[in-house]
Amino acid sequence: MRFSQLTLAAALGVLSAPVWAVSADEAAKLGTELTPMGAEKAGNAEGTIPAWNGGISKAPAGFEEGDHYPNPFADEKPKFTISAANMGQYAANLTAGQQALLKKYPTWKMNVYPTHRTAAFPKAIYDASKENATRVKLAPGGLGFDGTSVGVPFPIPKTGVEPILNHITAYRGDSFAVSNQQVAVTSGGSYTPVRFEYEYDFHYNNLRKSAGDREENKLTNFLQTVTAPARLAGQVLLIHEYINQIKNPRQAWSYNPGQRRVRLAPNVAYDNPGVAADGLRTNDDFTLFNGATDRYNWTLVGKKEIYVPYNSYDLGSNKLKLDDLIQPGHINPDHARYELHRVWVVESTLKEGTSHIYSRRTFYIDEDSWTILAVDAYDGRGQLWRVAEQHVVQAFDIPGINPSAEVHHDLQSGRYLAMGLVNEESRVYRRIKRNASDFSPSGLRNMGTR
Repeated sequence: MRFSQLTLAAALGVLSAPVWAVSADEAAKLGTELTPMGAEKAGNAEGTIPAWNGGISKAPAGFEEGDHYPNPFADEKPKFTISAANMGQYAANLTAGQQALLKKYPTWKMNVYPTHRTAAFPKAIYDASKENATRVKLAPGGLGFDGTSVGVPFPIPKTGVEPILNHITAYRGDSFAVSNQQVAVTSGGSYTPVRFEYEYDFHYNNLRKSAGDREENKLTNFLQTVTAPARLAGQVLLIHEYINQIKNPRQAWSYNPGQRRVRLAPNVAYDNPGVAADGLRTNDDFTLFNGATDRYNWTLVGKKEIYVPYNSYDLGSNKLKLDDLIQPGHINPDHARYELHRVWVVESTLKEGTSHIYSRRTFYIDEDSWTILAVDAYDGRGQLWRVAEQHVVQAFDIPGINPSAEVHHDLQSGRYLAMGLVNEESRVYRRIKRNASDFSPSGLRNMGTR
């Protein structure tokens, strides 16, 4: 297995903080040898990964904010297809989880397309990220950081937890609302859609809030409402998420329409089951990882070239219905798109004296956006158990890399969970204006009684 940019410091992971600092000479590479986000600007030697040339930051003519994203590569055909029959030929560029899926499901395949490095972000994110390289410090134990409220905190990572924190705090917009559907699919292919409405009010990386409007150490306020099916409709979850979770642990409240009461929800964290996910994901599986990092040891292995889901515009198209996407065992592979990209590989192992249903996880993190694109999760026996992938697009109206679909496979049960499906939604994204009271327990109570 060939990795690049492997260092002794990276291999040791986070022991205490701060241990390493990025020098001014290293930081000067951002925007020259490296992209403003910290990726290698050049392509690979084989020419199968191109150089980054700025990505896509402008919407095509006729596009209106909130529309489903048109595919800028609609005319492209796959370069080749990976299946169980030929995966040995491509094994060096596949994750363990991808190989397991190909072996388990004869109907699964990976259509590989030309690579496009489409990731682009606002200039303010680029400028802040360069400054962050020399000013941001890890909190003790890697539980967050201090020193910034905008940008990639660790554009040149030195420890295993830093790419994870980059993912958790990645720029996804300012204050916005989205609606989508989630399906927990049986081994036979049946499912009942669950529809969610989400509101995000970011404080970290919010370019529309003044410094005085950002709550110190706050990452985001998050509001999740179930609107269907009828038996689940009206359930609301409110989360206050923080950057340095030593200073401020996550706070969560839930509203149950049957009880008409707001309650603290301390179990909305770690390996407790996700909302309406039928036991197919944990709370910290959402977006492939979120929340506190304290239960794992994190090791930065290095970079690797992997076929990952990318530029998955067709998967989020409103020309498709859920029935077009959902099949027994996996989503319809004809609508998924894979490309060869460089990813940071991070290994996490469960700390002694802590608990989690996953004893180990391997994360594959996009170098251009710091988005986790794939995860292999292992059970207590050390056997590969769950495989997750995040299919992403460049959302040119934000701009930034955002999910098109998130899929969690359980290899043992033969079931899977597909999340964030927008195909049957009229709007993909809309900006909102909110204040602190909208994301308070009393505001949650008012929502439930309307």
